[in-house]
Amino acid sequence: MLLGEYEALTRRGIPITGTENYGGPVVTAGGLLFIAATADAKIRAFDKDNGKVLWEHQLPAEGHATPSVYAVNGKQYLAISVGGSKLKPHPEGAVFVFSLPD
Repeated sequence: MLLGEYEALTRRGIPITGTENYGGPVVTAGGLLFIAATADAKIRAFDKDNGKVLWEHQLPAEGHATPSVYAVNGKQYLAISVGGSKLKPHPEGAVFVFSLPD
């Protein structure tokens, strides 16, 4: 499976080429696999059984870290640290947190 794409190749009609990956996935008990790790600075959710992309979000910089999944009062959250990658240094790091649908 290829993960990520290079924008210049996608514009030329060559999608999903795969990119260097730094960072790992996390899998929820409900069967969602979350991973960023790519040079295209996107975080994605996959169905762990069939590999289908269920969601993706453009980050301001690469998320070369393994996401964290946690719950507070029964609500599930996904957190990822972005910025400061060795591929494209970003002057500011940040932590993005997303809430999962109920």
